[in-house]
Amino acid sequence: MSFFEKWKAVAAMIFVEFALAVVNALFKKVLSRGMNQLVITTYRFSIAAIILTPIACFLERNFISNLTGRVVCSLFFSALLGGTLTQYFFLIGLKYTSTTFSCAFINMVPINTFIMTLLLGQENINMKCKSGRAKALGTLCCLGGALILTLYKGMPLINQSTPEVEVNHNIKRWIVGSSFLFAGSLVWSSWFLIQARIGKDYPYQYSSTAIMSFLGAIQSAILSLVIDRNTSSWFLKGTLEISTVIYAGMVGSGLCYVVMSWCVKQKGAVFTSAFSPLIQIFAAVIDISILHEQIHLGSILGSILVIIGLYILLWGKSKDTQNNLKNSPTTEKNGQATLPVTSSPSHT
Repeated sequence: MSFFEKWKAVAAMIFVEFALAVVNALFKKVLSRGMNQLVITTYRFSIAAIILTPIACFLERNFISNLTGRVVCSLFFSALLGGTLTQYFFLIGLKYTSTTFSCAFINMVPINTFIMTLLLGQENINMKCKSGRAKALGTLCCLGGALILTLYKGMPLINQSTPEVEVNHNIKRWIVGSSFLFAGSLVWSSWFLIQARIGKDYPYQYSSTAIMSFLGAIQSAILSLVIDRNTSSWFLKGTLEISTVIYAGMVGSGLCYVVMSWCVKQKGAVFTSAFSPLIQIFAAVIDISILHEQIHLGSILGSILVIIGLYILLWGKSKDTQNNLKNSPTTEKNGQATLPVTSSPSHT
């Protein structure tokens, strides 16, 4: 195997995580300038639908004939949960916090999904084996990290000369932002449960994503008009806003989704999920060097716990998959675990 063949999947995932970190940084910039969250979501999903529809028509030519009323209904609620509401909650949370901080909650999505599958009886933990203990330990580490992120802001690590009045104001914003980010991660986690069923009934990933992007754009536009009827917010102001929605739609939702789908097919979901913490590292570099955002001790400690817990859980899931492969020769190749691949709240 050549050097390129061996490392191209790794290079592809590093590119994806960096590209998505740039998406979040651009969102933070335009949100701080007053751009409406739902307007961003509408434009992003619209561009994603335009980009993905030709790909779906070329690669999945029979997708229309397999559309049923049940599938369309499932796609509608999937777009509502995984698209409109997730984007809305995450963008509000991003507005009140920072890019690095919001990415920590993205890393929590696999853990939230795992807990939901436990409660629904779709997953189990066998404490008698290493994989079961690893899944339990990883879940506890992530929950501990989430509590630290939400309840403990800590001292600033970059510029410690912030006035006390501003500190108290920032703490209130931090709590509000944390609440929306946590809500967004829960809603997005529930989306994966619906998506798992859609994948069985309608195994056309490009067309289903294009349809969900189209439905998400309509839902976001309607919700925006209900909440804020100021039509002037729909006019993009300046090069930054225009380039942000185009980049987010074409790269964040279009190109990155195609690359991640290819990586899952080549290497499996566990391999692809293992790169998700990179987005937080890239976001931290952009936050400090370009956006000049503040980094706090609580964010660092909480993020470290979340990332450690994520990798422990992924290791446990990979061991489960290996055991299943040994016991069942018809199991899927590449060890594709049931945990979701997470990089951005709207890679769909």
